[in-house]
Amino acid sequence: MTQDQIILFTLFGVVFGLLLWGRFRYDLVAFCALIAGVLLGVIPEKEAFSGFGHPATLVVALVLVVSAGLVRSGAVFLITRTLVDSSRSLGGHITLMGGIGGVLSAFMNNVAALALLMPVDVQTARKAGRSPGLSLMPLSFATILGGMATLIGTPPNIIIATIREDSLGEPFKMFDFAPVGGITAIAGLVFVALVGWRLIPQREDAGRNMSDITEYIAELTVPEDSKQIGKRLAELEEAASKSDVALLGLIRNGKRRYGAARNVELQAQDTLILEATPDALDEFRAALSLSFSDVEREERLKAAGDGLDVIEVVVPENARITGKTAERLGLAWRQGAVLMGLSREGRRITQHLRKTEVKAGDILLLLVPKDRGNDITDWLGCLPLADRGLAVTADNKVWLAIGLFTGAVIAAALGIIYLPIALGMVVMAYVLTKIVPLSELYTHIEWPVVVLLGSMIPLGAALERVGGTELIAGTLVDLTAGLPAWAILTVLMLVTMTLSDVLNNTATTIVAAPVGIQMAQSLGVSPDPFLMAVAVAASSAFLTPIGHKNNTLILGPGGYRFGDYWRIGLPLEVLVVAVSIPAILVFWPM
Repeated sequence: MTQDQIILFTLFGVVFGLLLWGRFRYDLVAFCALIAGVLLGVIPEKEAFSGFGHPATLVVALVLVVSAGLVRSGAVFLITRTLVDSSRSLGGHITLMGGIGGVLSAFMNNVAALALLMPVDVQTARKAGRSPGLSLMPLSFATILGGMATLIGTPPNIIIATIREDSLGEPFKMFDFAPVGGITAIAGLVFVALVGWRLIPQREDAGRNMSDITEYIAELTVPEDSKQIGKRLAELEEAASKSDVALLGLIRNGKRRYGAARNVELQAQDTLILEATPDALDEFRAALSLSFSDVEREERLKAAGDGLDVIEVVVPENARITGKTAERLGLAWRQGAVLMGLSREGRRITQHLRKTEVKAGDILLLLVPKDRGNDITDWLGCLPLADRGLAVTADNKVWLAIGLFTGAVIAAALGIIYLPIALGMVVMAYVLTKIVPLSELYTHIEWPVVVLLGSMIPLGAALERVGGTELIAGTLVDLTAGLPAWAILTVLMLVTMTLSDVLNNTATTIVAAPVGIQMAQSLGVSPDPFLMAVAVAASSAFLTPIGHKNNTLILGPGGYRFGDYWRIGLPLEVLVVAVSIPAILVFWPM
């Protein structure tokens, strides 16, 4: 080995060792390795930060913003509230949720897809009286599998497409991954729905953390042009049930109606009294296109154009609002805030929320102007609850958001527009139409992943330039000498899967993809089947909670232990290899 090869192999060994140790965050480890590579002379100074402008890095960042726009527009609520039903059998529920998760993760970041569906899954499990641990792991695996089917579904596919462009002159297109990734995903989904969930240990305390969320007494108003006008209150029960909202009553002309209110036909400006968590309240409001309780103030807030936040605050004894009503305090005209909900354990609330006297110990749900939550909390003298990332769904823009994204995907798939440009146009449109508030544009980008990619890409390029990937590929070719094509691909997949189970799949792909190309060139065959093998294997991190962020996300809510993952993950990885190898040889022959 040359001196440069020794330095780079040492750097990669240190990076992998530190990532396995987990003591330091992965982006810091990768960036330090990048700087060390520059100082040691194996990475030219002019190329040190080339990874931050690399198409793979840009696409990953843009996909995260687009995913946030689809959430904020209510596109996901549109799907889940229509299809999810707690009365289904567990196998049927896992099949449905896994299918939804797989389709969503094919067109948005798979971590975002799981984050969207996880609360729905937990609520459904609670309604059905079962542990969420039985369905969360299948859901996580389904969102990982679904990402294999398209270019933008998972970072490994994006990286492999750009590596192919750099090495062979042309990237993979949007749906080039679909034949192999789609078949593998379907096979995996069938396995987790029929067999996989039966292998998961059941524990009584699973889901305890996610179910401990405050429920509020809240109000929503029927707007003038609402489609709900003329319907009876009882007709909203089905939609309320799907959103996990309890309908408590109706206020008309300042008077609350009890008992027979369920048979009353709704009129404009009627106020519905509800009990719900913040997310459920927002889902129900978006589903029925209702307004917040203070319609006039809501319209002024929207007209301001800066966006809205939802915050939760606890009222202490000495708070400014203690012993007063929101109306008397002037919460709306002084601070531009709307009282959306109030939680008071064991006590009934019989008046309009804004006319209800607030007491010490109450928890308030407030709609506030963007980025003014801390100021308003301080002015009230209240204490903020832990931030749960609550947001206001822009339900009137759901089809606009879907249309913009669909148009960009089609244009990129047909080769009309370069994918990063198409996604950049969607992000620009989302900001201009206020689907994603400008103030939130950068908060949705997962900067540690961007730093990891930006740092690892120059290191990977340097390893290839000094012949390091050729050396690894030659070793694997020698080990598999005389074996048939399927066996060579299997060895490459197993090595990549093993790395991906314990390391970040992004780092694994950056190293394994060039090795696959070198193996193909050594054998004198097409590199495409080797790249597809790396793509599938890098995404197949099912054995541990650290192999993929989705597996980490469900660890607490599902009540899992480290050793629970391999029970379903090991047979799933075997299935992935068994299905994908023949599919690769059929659709991407050597």
